[in-house]
Amino acid sequence: MDKLTLECAQKIVARAIQTATADYKRPICVSVCDHSGFLLAFGRMDTAPIRSIAIAQRKAFTAVRMGVSTDVFLSRLLKNQYEASYFDESFSALPGGNPIIDKAGNVLGAVGVSGLAPEEDQAITGAMASMAAAGEL
Repeated sequence: MDKLTLECAQKIVARAIQTATADYKRPICVSVCDHSGFLLAFGRMDTAPIRSIAIAQRKAFTAVRMGVSTDVFLSRLLKNQYEASYFDESFSALPGGNPIIDKAGNVLGAVGVSGLAPEEDQAITGAMASMAAAGEL
């Protein structure tokens, strides 16, 4: 994959929702952005928390702009005693965001999930980023 398309972004949203339903049986919000951090696709399951809309978008934005998952970003912040806003006011250090990286190491976009426990959000986005990078979507 050399570009994150709308079609692929929509498949990521659908697959993330399927995963949340099958594995966690709770609703989520899913955001997929392009390599610049602009929204490509979004989905909010019925009864997903309203606050999760912006959180999912901020997680994806952070992951693409930093080029690492938000759980890795959080670890860096804690280690260096920085705040996320040191980098950008819109960043989120909550786990649940993953960049989508091609085989050459290029960041094509990112996926963010909110609505579950942070480690569950992160597990879903990790799986989605891996599938997208492998061309499985």
